[in-house]
Amino acid sequence: MTVKYTDIDYNVFTDAARFVWEGSSPYQRSTYRYTPLLAWLLTPNIWFHSTFGKWMFVACDCAVGALIIRITKARGVSDQAAAAYSAIWLLNPQVATISTRGSAESFVCAVVMTSFYAFQRKRIGLGSALFGLSVHLKIYPIMYAFPILAVLDSSVFSQQQAFHKSNSSTTQKQNTPSKITSLFNMHRLGFFAISAGVFLLLNAAMYTIYGKEFLDETYMYHVVRKDHRHNYSMWFLPIYLRFLSPASLAMGLLSFLPQLTVVSMLGVAFGADLYFAAFVQTFAFVAYNKVCTAQYFMWYICFLPVIWPQNSQKMVPKGAILIGVWLGSQALYLQQAYRLEFLGQNTFLPLWLTSVAIFATNNWILGQIISSQRIVPLFGSGPWSQTPPRGALKKTQ
Repeated sequence: MTVKYTDIDYNVFTDAARFVWEGSSPYQRSTYRYTPLLAWLLTPNIWFHSTFGKWMFVACDCAVGALIIRITKARGVSDQAAAAYSAIWLLNPQVATISTRGSAESFVCAVVMTSFYAFQRKRIGLGSALFGLSVHLKIYPIMYAFPILAVLDSSVFSQQQAFHKSNSSTTQKQNTPSKITSLFNMHRLGFFAISAGVFLLLNAAMYTIYGKEFLDETYMYHVVRKDHRHNYSMWFLPIYLRFLSPASLAMGLLSFLPQLTVVSMLGVAFGADLYFAAFVQTFAFVAYNKVCTAQYFMWYICFLPVIWPQNSQKMVPKGAILIGVWLGSQALYLQQAYRLEFLGQNTFLPLWLTSVAIFATNNWILGQIISSQRIVPLFGSGPWSQTPPRGALKKTQ
């Protein structure tokens, strides 16, 4: 094949694992920009079999599929429907391809989904610890702190109807100091202490072993990185044209502003429904990011089977139309990218226009999903699963 099936990242992981196995730093392998923990986990690539990592990522895919079934059933979906919705992930050729090519995204998805399921089961300690681990693995899950803090409200956690309570005279008469005090309940403080503690403990351990190089390669690199190739983002061309200029770095940093604004607002607006908030946050994060690759799509695809049962748009035909538009915009980009990469044709302008089309398409799709979604609070078992109509929710916000 012109395009090799095994992703270059898998070769990077394997080389880093070899350095770790030999007692050296994984960062001796150029372009390794991940936590050393991943290289440690993949050392069986060296002493057992070179495909071990791919099997591990596929196992994580299966674990996410099992979690999707458990989560959707807990949200009131029948056994048969839960199995059908899990197929959006388990039988998704894009998910299967990315994992079997050797990308580690399914590992991060498995940790995030397990963390959310632990919160859903009210195991705050476990959920917080896994959340801290997920942020250590990839920094992007930090944005889920907004909806997690929202669902850990004392009244909601005790399974009282939040939207009824917000209309009560008690809430209306609550003074400002009491409202401020209620923000710092034991659940939120416990979440912060445990998740931050796990994150800092892991980072301290890695820093002790590998020094400043760990911080530079694992975290700081992603702040200042400038990817001008293999990138769906419409930022790729402006960054490429000014790649060696100081303006390129400034442009990359400025690109975070709209991204952070949109992601934060979505997390606050839909915080009552942890899974939906995480989906829209991640979808927007990837769409607005200055670096966007196919691997990133897995970050939000894992939430899609969980939130779609509460969407008024049926999978056929409206859902299929949205997926078709999403795939079609990427196909246009890949056509121009192939001409540039493998045929040597100057398609920079058409390629940039297709990246703009992808951005516009993603925003339209996100709007379509949000406008037809029914918000389901995280702690929604039994009578608590009965949510008010959209108008009632808006009145309480």
